[in-house]
Amino acid sequence: LPDQNKYRTWKAANKEQSEHRHIPTMAGGGFATAAEGSARNYGDGITFSVVVTCLMAASCGLIFGYDASVTGGVTQMDSFLGKFFPEVLSGKKNAKIDAYCKYDNQWLTAFTSSFYITATMSSLVASRVTRRVGRQAIMLIGGMLFVAGSVINAAAVNIAMLIIGRLLLGFGIGFTLQAAPVYLSETAPAKWRGAFTSAYNAFVVIGLLSATVANYFTNRIEWGWRLSLGLAAVPGAIVVLGAFFVSDTPVSLVMRGHPDLARSALQRFRGPGADVDDEFKDIVCAVDVARQNDQGAFRRLFSKEYRQYLVIGAALPVFYEFTGMIVIGIFTPVLFRTVGFGSQKAILGSVINSATNLASTLLASFVMDRVGRKFLFIVGGLGMMLCEVAVSWIMADHLGKHEGVTMPLNYSTAVLVLICVCTFSFGLSWAPLRWVVPSEIYPVEVRSAGQAMSVSITLCISFVELQVFIALLCAMKYAVFLFYVAWLLAMTIFVIAFVPETKGVPLEAMRSAWARHWYWRRFVNKDAGNDNSHNPL
Repeated sequence: LPDQNKYRTWKAANKEQSEHRHIPTMAGGGFATAAEGSARNYGDGITFSVVVTCLMAASCGLIFGYDASVTGGVTQMDSFLGKFFPEVLSGKKNAKIDAYCKYDNQWLTAFTSSFYITATMSSLVASRVTRRVGRQAIMLIGGMLFVAGSVINAAAVNIAMLIIGRLLLGFGIGFTLQAAPVYLSETAPAKWRGAFTSAYNAFVVIGLLSATVANYFTNRIEWGWRLSLGLAAVPGAIVVLGAFFVSDTPVSLVMRGHPDLARSALQRFRGPGADVDDEFKDIVCAVDVARQNDQGAFRRLFSKEYRQYLVIGAALPVFYEFTGMIVIGIFTPVLFRTVGFGSQKAILGSVINSATNLASTLLASFVMDRVGRKFLFIVGGLGMMLCEVAVSWIMADHLGKHEGVTMPLNYSTAVLVLICVCTFSFGLSWAPLRWVVPSEIYPVEVRSAGQAMSVSITLCISFVELQVFIALLCAMKYAVFLFYVAWLLAMTIFVIAFVPETKGVPLEAMRSAWARHWYWRRFVNKDAGNDNSHNPL
């Protein structure tokens, strides 16, 4: 690692003060102050610098959102299907084929889901690389790979080129997914960390909306699918340019042996007149604990003293995927075509749905740090549950009366309204909180590994789910929504029982949130009581 001698010299010069202030502890990860076991208050000021920096980092969400949405619209365009999947196009026009099965083609769904394979691998690689090159460099590399994949997709002349382009897009997504949410959580003031970190999801939704609007206008052009896929280079270029203008996080700079640069970055984020001594020394203490346990971060994450981080960090992405909203969001145009809308109206319905998602995401950014994470998890889960039950009932009622026939207008309009309400509930809760909570719960020594694990779980399940959703819709029809309802019930109960409230807790004092929890405190308290086993800095 660079500048280690400089870091050791700086640490020795500040060691005496640190000894009087903090005692590191591996109490389930992280550390507690010697004077207090609860969260410290570093101040909650918002500066122009931190706003601009966080917005630039959050713009990484644009590429994820655009890519996730553009494929759903492109895969129902006749010009695209005619060139690459003529059998699907002929099946669409065959009145004898069940409306729920017209898009059931594994190569077609592979085009949508293939990029999740490389995204998973690259997120795991990024967790190690980021410790050497920093989070800012990882975001830059991810943006450049995404631009390359966009160009190849726009120029594709066969399925092989489409898949290669998608795989490159996956590398870009995996790198930025691993780095951007953690970058935001490490940079934002503790009081407003939820709002700043959820900005990533806001940009994801802006990307979704941009893609659906692009599909709406390009759908009328014979080569419009090339334009839609090629326009993905625009958000990719925004990420690349943004990464050039942001500095790395103070935590990442300290970990790579640049304490002076780290302090300067922290001072710039908090304002020239802010007293950053307490926060900076806490960052250094947290990094020192991480250095003492630098090897085997993934192995440590699976050890008993890190059980709470493993359980929550693994459960949230699993539950997030099984809300059903990911596949619904990506395949919204296809779903609306299935229930009776024409091509243009199906994409217009997707635009309305994406706009609803954006409105709820912005609302979540404003209320998250006021009402807390758990409240939004619960409200959103219940809202999605009720809507998906209603959608299932409408589809079942239609099948009972009009077997094999496209839905009449009143049925399909009701499905559109309910999906929009379901999307609003999702955007208010699980959509932003999926990125906020995992990025803030991990102690620094396993933060990159934990984030990589959470992202990889999300991407792996996304790949499988996208690959089989159309087949499930064909086989299960309305019952596919009841499948997701069962998961929503389970995840809402889990959140109520096991997810701690992290609103307003500084990252370096996150242990206090676990210590207050009715179940996890038994692990934290048992380890915390053994402070004598740890050497002070």
